[in-house]
Amino acid sequence: MKVPVIGESIKEVTLSQWLKPDGSFVKLDEAICEFESDKATLEFPAEAEGKLIHVAKEGDDLAIGALVARIDTSVKSAATTPSAPTPVETPPPAPVAPKKAEVTKSIPSPAAGKILREGNIDPVKVDGTGKEGRITKADAVQAVNQKPVAPEVIPPTKVSTPVAVPSISNALFSRVDRSEKMSRMRRTIARRLVSAKNNTAMLTTFNEVDMSAILELRKKYQDAFVAKYGIKLGFMSIFAKACAQALLEKPDVNAFVDGEDLIYHDYVDIAIAISTPNGLVVPPIHNVESLRFDEIEFKIKDLADKARAGKLTLEEMSGGTFTITNGGIFGSLLSTPIINEPQSAILGMHNIQERPVVVDGQIVIRPMMYLALSYDHRVIDGSTSVTFLVRVKELLEDPAKLILGI
Repeated sequence: MKVPVIGESIKEVTLSQWLKPDGSFVKLDEAICEFESDKATLEFPAEAEGKLIHVAKEGDDLAIGALVARIDTSVKSAATTPSAPTPVETPPPAPVAPKKAEVTKSIPSPAAGKILREGNIDPVKVDGTGKEGRITKADAVQAVNQKPVAPEVIPPTKVSTPVAVPSISNALFSRVDRSEKMSRMRRTIARRLVSAKNNTAMLTTFNEVDMSAILELRKKYQDAFVAKYGIKLGFMSIFAKACAQALLEKPDVNAFVDGEDLIYHDYVDIAIAISTPNGLVVPPIHNVESLRFDEIEFKIKDLADKARAGKLTLEEMSGGTFTITNGGIFGSLLSTPIINEPQSAILGMHNIQERPVVVDGQIVIRPMMYLALSYDHRVIDGSTSVTFLVRVKELLEDPAKLILGI
């Protein structure tokens, strides 16, 4: 079993975990381990039936074609676990007849019983001298007179014990360090971010958008939208459509550098940044300019579900001409997003906050969001980046223009 060819750009993978233990019996096409590539996590199926023998270890970086495991095909069936010996039933022990209670002879007479009760003496402990061992009055008086006097118990003197000082938990002042190997996806993210920082002339321009019209639009039509399409109208589809329209009007923002050439696109593939337990992924939605709002929402949901379940394919991870990232869902007020190479621009959405703004000479409270556009100055001039962001702001503040395409 060797590492298969996964994609043209992938030269190495990491064996993230074994799904079948060493020495276990595996069937054909049964997943035996998981590979983590630069872009996705993939299951590796068995190519034959037999006994699995591990060769590589979890966490190993393996080149394409490297040996992962061996399968002993001479083992034709799963090893049977020897059955436990049938327990021999031991007959229950014969019931033992209860012991016949001994006849108690220490029975006091009425007068003797009263004396014993007052003296707090158990009649069983008194030997009777009467007929058939009965306790007479004289026996009771003698037992009371012979009763030992309990010594006076003097309570011990209380000694004040000093209060112990509570010990401080070591966790509060821990000095322990631990080392964990970076996942392949995290290493890839780190490498690409450093590459974008070092290989592009990256700048960021800012603006702010009044979200009142969008919030009113969603409030007014949300129920009808859900009833017709079966999914909620979110912010991301509206932002994606606004960016798509602005990108077609400003093709420089939708282009990228290829050596000494600029590659322009007559379509808009917007990559959506999705946070997963393994790191940030940016799968693209193709031809956003041609999709309806509900179609965009369904595609975003599908990609997000697959990303968090680790089921995105390499095809679903490839491409994109522009990226949108939404730090506002984590509470970010303002940031400078890093370009997703080879793209030339990325839009950063942020948290919506009610702030005082001036409208027609009056101070009013409006739900405002800061927008940040990071761009490669090699491709996009400053005036182009600013007018692009202003156009996005205009479409968001007046959604009728977005719907009508004007």
